[in-house]
Amino acid sequence: MQPIKRAALIFFLAVLSAGVGAHPHSFIYLQTQPVSENDSLVALQMRWAMDELTSADLLYDAGDAQPGSAVWKRLATEVMANVLAQHYFTELWRGDKPVALQKRPTTYSLTREGHQAVLTFVLPLAEPQPLGGESYTFSTFDPSYYVDMSYAEEKDASLPQNLEGRCRIVVETPTPGEEMLSFAQSLDRADAPPEDMNLGKQFAQKVTLQCR
Repeated sequence: MQPIKRAALIFFLAVLSAGVGAHPHSFIYLQTQPVSENDSLVALQMRWAMDELTSADLLYDAGDAQPGSAVWKRLATEVMANVLAQHYFTELWRGDKPVALQKRPTTYSLTREGHQAVLTFVLPLAEPQPLGGESYTFSTFDPSYYVDMSYAEEKDASLPQNLEGRCRIVVETPTPGEEMLSFAQSLDRADAPPEDMNLGKQFAQKVTLQCR
């Protein structure tokens, strides 16, 4: 079995397949649901399904370990450490003001679903935020756009039963201009876009949660 830490680092460094090509090089398919308590937004429940190439090394290192075993827990801890190092790859806003997130998830796990590795976790807000009459937006993205993090379908951002009828949630997909698309396509695995460009944000979907 390969070292656990190597697999987790590869997950976000994304050197998982041979050859070169345009950004992005790895894909994560998102599902998100807001979590509420006492008429307040308290967390985001997240599910990240990695594409088969991104998953391959993690699944190889897991081998035939059973779900919930020490091997899976160690892999989950290493992957989650990379996520936390990038502030969950997520920005959350209440109107035009950023909302702080807690430094640690309340729960997380890594599992195998067919040929995909799936990370699930609860991303807690630093403080509960009121829901009534408020509008929130959030985006999850890799700033370098090395990893494409997106909702395959609008229903992948959904409401829990207790918010249905009083809230709506909408996924907005950006349409970057030809110049931005051409630049992203020109980057190969050895390239990195300028840090202040925040390339991934230009392609990031925006989810809006609005409640009455």
